[in-house]
Amino acid sequence: MRRYKIIVNPASGRGLGSKSYPLIEKQLGLLGLDFDMEWTEAPGHAVKLAEQAAMEGYDVVAAAGGDGTINEVLNGLMQARSNGRPNTILGVIPIGRGNDFCYGINVPHDLPAACELLAKCETKPINIGLVVGGDYPEGRYFGNGVGIGFDAVVGFEALKLKRLHGFPSYIVAALKTILLYFQAPTVQIEMDGQTYTQPALMVSLMNGRRLGGGFMMAPNGEMDDGLLDLCIAGQVSRLGILALIPRFMAGTQASHPAIQTQQAAAIKVSAIDGTLPAHGDGETLCTAGQALTISIVPELMDVITPSAGLSG
Repeated sequence: MRRYKIIVNPASGRGLGSKSYPLIEKQLGLLGLDFDMEWTEAPGHAVKLAEQAAMEGYDVVAAAGGDGTINEVLNGLMQARSNGRPNTILGVIPIGRGNDFCYGINVPHDLPAACELLAKCETKPINIGLVVGGDYPEGRYFGNGVGIGFDAVVGFEALKLKRLHGFPSYIVAALKTILLYFQAPTVQIEMDGQTYTQPALMVSLMNGRRLGGGFMMAPNGEMDDGLLDLCIAGQVSRLGILALIPRFMAGTQASHPAIQTQQAAAIKVSAIDGTLPAHGDGETLCTAGQALTISIVPELMDVITPSAGLSG
């Protein structure tokens, strides 16, 4: 019988995590799972809990929280992998604000349905990304994507909004960011043996498809193709940024003349003029970085996903 470790972030979803704890416990008990549950107590705690659980031999380590909690659990499992525990399965129960990673692997946002999916334990291997630079010179893993520039600042501003939840908080944050971050820094982008230098209001590098609970940064992205989907937004006016927002919501931004899209397995982004605010899976990588290298890790990780497979 599989052993499950459920790592719950009580602060996820503006406190939804703490309210969901007894519901998750009851649902998994009804499903007959052999499981243990544990709270996170501070930022970064889920990394340690996940690594410890994997090293103790749990078959499945599940993150109950948002994209940030999943990111921490993912990093813990990757640390355990480097210590000889490569086969631990990643599970997720979405109780965060954006739940973008769960969207990418088709995990339902309904709590009982997500718990039933854990019990079925149908898995699929996915790619994991690694970003090196900023506040993480040693590197940090990510599952969904890395945002540099405008979308990173949107995430920072969304965290400040205490009364809004989910996608509406990101919409309001995007409108605020238009006033705060509208001058594109000049960046150098290196990939596939070529170098590009240009103003870039935003550089998005996606393993998944969506950010911020509703912005389709890579509408055709696939988590198992071994490639990052790159989206670059050049310099546009404030009104131009406003006009782009519905395009990103619909996933039609690629047809706009200020947008460039491409795929690559490894990309380096450096600031030539200005600095790089950046996030990975919604977690701050740096507020004023100089260079970031983003790549796909060769090894795959098994995640629990419906038999229908991944989005895309």
